[in-house]
Amino acid sequence: MAGAGFPGMTYGQTPGSQVSQLDDVVVLARRSGAPMWTVTRGDSTLILVGAITRIPRDLSWRPDDLEAAAARSNQILFPQEGRLSGADLFRAIWRARTIGLLPEGRTSADYLTPEYQARLEAVMADERSQNWRRTSLLFVGIDLMQDKAGYTRGRSGDDATDVIRRAARRARVEMRPVGTVRGDELIDSLITAPQTAHVPCVEAAIAAAEQGPDAARERAEDWRALRVADVVASPIDRALNQCWPWGDPEIAPQLRQQWAAAIETAMISPGVTMGVAPIRLLADEGGVLDGLEARGFDVVGPEWK
Repeated sequence: MAGAGFPGMTYGQTPGSQVSQLDDVVVLARRSGAPMWTVTRGDSTLILVGAITRIPRDLSWRPDDLEAAAARSNQILFPQEGRLSGADLFRAIWRARTIGLLPEGRTSADYLTPEYQARLEAVMADERSQNWRRTSLLFVGIDLMQDKAGYTRGRSGDDATDVIRRAARRARVEMRPVGTVRGDELIDSLITAPQTAHVPCVEAAIAAAEQGPDAARERAEDWRALRVADVVASPIDRALNQCWPWGDPEIAPQLRQQWAAAIETAMISPGVTMGVAPIRLLADEGGVLDGLEARGFDVVGPEWK
């Protein structure tokens, strides 16, 4: 029979070849050029890939084993997707002033402490326009990371997500997002959040901007070298963790709960499940890896703390 009783097997396989395939995938994961961790329980193997975005185009890393592990997985989970309808987009445009600007008559100095306002003034000293003083604190934080900390500096190269998607398509491996977030919830969180909710984002982004345009490259180099704790502690990753959506009190718990549920399902599903998640979600204090270790699982991979 074509693999009867052995999930994930194809015609001509035997139980022994299935075990060999699982072992081979785990070996590939362990030696990959990206931070990856494997957790095995019975005939279930979970491979977690710690991903970052905006890798400089001229920064090389080794994707071969990652591609091979992805191609030999049974399913691959990617980060959540936002489901935006036409009505959601129209609402965002209609409320663009609310989302993008501070309340009438307010400036950043009305929300930041004198210390942080002074630091913001210093990193924005070369700006010709002073419009940033009236811009939503969330947008100020994003601009600081992109323009001052080098997060979008130059053209970016392939990251782990790009590599895995291509390998999975070639091998026809099932891919799906770990969950979805409704568009109306995303828009609501942007419209209703008070400006004070974005203060931690701006403060973290100021710290990233103070590191200068090489901050993003240093983060990517740490990622390539598997210095996981340094990536998570980088000023850019700290800012990303404080800014929307991961810093939103309504959206962030939903994102984390969806990953937790997906991991629980993977640990009881035969075969190999690969999950591609933001590295800070996995390796931050109290994150996914800490949780798996606390439950007694043997988490195999690079040090993360």
